[in-house]
Amino acid sequence: MSLTNEEIRHIARLARLALSDAEVAGFGTDLSIILDHFRALQELDTGDVPAAAHASLLQNVARDDTPRPSLPVEDAIANAPRRQDLCLRVPPILE
Repeated sequence: MSLTNEEIRHIARLARLALSDAEVAGFGTDLSIILDHFRALQELDTGDVPAAAHASLLQNVARDDTPRPSLPVEDAIANAPRRQDLCLRVPPILE
């Protein structure tokens, strides 16, 4: 499938990209190849494939939220570039 330069410019505008004429020509070739691959996928018979809402059938893959001891403060701030007592020292954001 060959895309016109106007179609490429429209797609670039939707993506908020400013393309030069050389980039329009290059992306036109690349996008046409990608669309050809999608056309090949559309020709596949997927009638036997069940519909899926998600690519993975896993559910609740997050670990249980159980309380446990945290990292000791000294270990947590051991590699901090700047600290004061048991606190991290950061640059001020308001002056």
